[in-house]
Amino acid sequence: MAHLDDDATQRANLTFIRRAMSAPILSRDNEQDLARRWRDRGDERALHDLINAYERLVVSIATKFRNYGLPLGDLIQEGNIGLLQAANRFDPDREVRFSTYAAWWIRAAVQDFVLRNWSIVRTGTTAAQKSLFFNLRRLRARIEGDNGATMTDAGRHRVATELRVPVGEVEAMEMRISGHDQSLNAPVGQEGETEMQHLLADNRPSPEDVVIGLRDAESRSRWLNAALTQLSERERRIIRERRLTERGVTLEHLGNALGVSKERVRQLENRALCKLRNALEQHAADPRDLLFEVPA
Repeated sequence: MAHLDDDATQRANLTFIRRAMSAPILSRDNEQDLARRWRDRGDERALHDLINAYERLVVSIATKFRNYGLPLGDLIQEGNIGLLQAANRFDPDREVRFSTYAAWWIRAAVQDFVLRNWSIVRTGTTAAQKSLFFNLRRLRARIEGDNGATMTDAGRHRVATELRVPVGEVEAMEMRISGHDQSLNAPVGQEGETEMQHLLADNRPSPEDVVIGLRDAESRSRWLNAALTQLSERERRIIRERRLTERGVTLEHLGNALGVSKERVRQLENRALCKLRNALEQHAADPRDLLFEVPA
């Protein structure tokens, strides 16, 4: 059944290509007349004739991207979307042929489709990265020959210089292009009983680590609350408002509230921090403090 579907798809592609290549070529006056009728009067027949005349351009551009492993029919379909965008945006009053204007939109649509479908990982986001993706193979073949071997350092530096990108980006893109996405459910080994996902390291904390972390956090919280009881009321207020809130207040604000200078607040804060540090170090050094209860 899949073989029959492939045959039908190929026949449909060939039919479209033959029709596109046999469409009459428009003169400059004809294309401008069609573009004006579509822009000014919404003449769908004029749009249809304009699109049909330049579907050959879609085929020409789409076939240049066949080496990226994507179906030609999908590439042509995306190119047609770019052609429609060009027809909607084209200004016939400017001194430019529609074919020149449409070629940019068609190529941009096809390139975006390739980038979106080449890998589940976004391959290129900036203009420089997109240029690197689509030109790396050509430049590598021109510089070092198309032998499939890994590029040399000198070759990477030449590519980086021509495309004006860092050498590190050339290395990263070379690795992405040379590899392909693999399913985590792909079988591994001769028997095929193990899946690739079973060989991936799990970096999440173990249940024991989670329990220990929670216990440590509870212990530190108890120690801190107990240490705070050793401070005076004024020192506790300074520590809470300066250190234990999401946005600590300023020394000047606390000084105004307590009726002292901000330098005095700084001195009280430093003294309170020393007391807290000493109390916490004592608790940490004594294993019995793991069972310490905060006084009521």
